[in-house]
Formats: sequence, structure tokens, C-alpha cells
Amino acid sequence: MTDRTIEDRARRIALLGAPIDMGASQRGTLMGPAALRTAGLAMLLESLDFEVVDYGDLSVAEVRDLADRPPEKANHYREIQRWTRMLSRHGYEIAQTGALPIFLGGDHTLSMGSVNAMARHWQERGRELFVLWLDAHADYNTPETTITANMHGMSAAFLCGEAGLDGLLGNDPRASIDPDRLDLFGARSIDKLEKELMRARRIRVVDMRQIDEFGVAVLIRRVIERVKASNGVLHVSFDVDFLDPCVAPGVGTTVPGGATYREAHLIMELLHDSGVVGSVDIVELNPFLDERGRTARTAVELIGSLFGQQITDRPTPSNAIAPGE
Repeated sequence: MTDRTIEDRARRIALLGAPIDMGASQRGTLMGPAALRTAGLAMLLESLDFEVVDYGDLSVAEVRDLADRPPEKANHYREIQRWTRMLSRHGYEIAQTGALPIFLGGDHTLSMGSVNAMARHWQERGRELFVLWLDAHADYNTPETTITANMHGMSAAFLCGEAGLDGLLGNDPRASIDPDRLDLFGARSIDKLEKELMRARRIRVVDMRQIDEFGVAVLIRRVIERVKASNGVLHVSFDVDFLDPCVAPGVGTTVPGGATYREAHLIMELLHDSGVVGSVDIVELNPFLDERGRTARTAVELIGSLFGQQITDRPTPSNAIAPGE
């Protein structure tokens, strides 16, 4: 394969919608993919010279149920199991084409499938997948530790191989990542038992106190340097509640004191400059709670920064991972 062919493939982005909302306590995130499209996501990416293929929204209506016994504290387990299997399969197939996948949510249970797909894809290529979890919450609960039993709060724990949801993928491959390759960024709401489990696993957490004290540039560069040192690939899981509610009101689990508009853009710009981003989730956008599409537009603008939109021209490396490298 010539260098030119690799470059062409790296400039392709695939959009895949997952209109799922039963993993959260507040319904409405199933409208998230449509809101992101309406806010001009594909058009913006195309203006940045990417070839964009929109695979539409997945449906699990025809997916058969498995026969495993659902955990006692995992709401809507069977439906989320269907979504996880479908997302893992289709995300993996899209990654195999060489395009960079962007998964449009939907609540954060989406990541159980998307991250599994990307971890499997890169493991087969001998590269480690790292995950940057931009979120107000840690989402590191299990059925044993959870208070609410809402499964969007278990996503990060599942992708790190924690026990309790072992039958979620059925016989499909489970490609867990090491907890050392997960970075929680912007956390400001963590449950007691969840915190104890994270401490035992030595999960890296950047909370808002650290962001206030050191600034996002210093802290996000540490994440980037760790990924580069391992010749790794970064999956960015962007929960819009990472942002302060005054910036992004359209979420069901608002927590005051989140990232500012400018801090979030700086994070995305630095990630673009790094050249390590290989896939993205956009989750927990709830248009039912939004103010005339403001949160959807903000999310699209941030994705624009992640993929190279800038006010002045700066020479930067490609934001995409060349397939097979």
C-alpha cells in the first residue's frame, strides 16, 4: 500500500448512530443522533476535507435475545445487551474499512459496544487502545456497586473487564482494555463504592479541582504523551455532561462546575494536534432537554476542533490514525 493510499483512507470518517436511551434514568437520548446530524456534523467534517460516510442508525428490532441470566441490578439489561452486540459487530466492521468511526449516541452504554469494537480492531494490529473518558461521572460502577442500577453508569467498568456483565456480548469477542489505559477526565460526581473500586484498580482520574489548578493543556498533554509512548491509539468518549450545564443544558445528568466552552475546545484542538485519535463517541445528548439545539451545535463545534477546524492556520500533523500502522 502506497503512502498516498494510506493518507486517502485516513481522511475518511464513518458516522454510525445508536438511538439508545434505556441505559439512563432520563429518556430522550435516542434523539441524539438526529440532533447531531441536524446541527450539521457531516457538513462540517466535509468542509474540513474529510470524506464522510453516514451508515445511518442501527436497529436492534430483529436481534434475538440471549439466554443468559440478567444481573439483579442492571436495568433494561436485555435491550442493552442487544445494542452492545450490534454496536460491537458493526463498529468492528467499519474500523476494518480503514475509516475513522464516530459513534453518535444515545446514552453512554453505547461505549460498551464501540470501545469493544475498536479495542478488538487495534489488538489485531498489534496496537494498544487507550480511552479518554470526558465525563462528569466515572461510569465505573458494576451491578454489585451501583446505587441506581442504570447501566450507563457501568460502561467504563465493562470496557476494563470488570465482572458482573460477563454475558453482555454472548459468544462475541470481548476485547477489554487494561485499567491503566483508561483516563477519566473532568469527573465531579463519583459514588462511594465506585470510588473504592477505582482506587483498587488505580484508575487515573483528572477531576475539576486538578483542571482548575493545573489547566487542561498540561493535563491533556500527559494523556497524549502516554498514548504516544506506547505507539497507541486513542478513543475519545465524549459525554456532553463533561461541559458545564450553562454551556450544554441538553443532558439528563447535569452536574455544576464542568468544563467551559473554551477549555473544551482547547482539549479538542490539542487532541487533533497529537495525531493519536482513532475513534470517537458522542453520548448523552438529550434534545428533549436542550435549548433550541444549543447543546447539539456546541457538540458539533467541538468535534470540528477535534478534526482540525481552527481560526488561524497552524501546521499540525494529521488527526487520524493511518490504518495498519
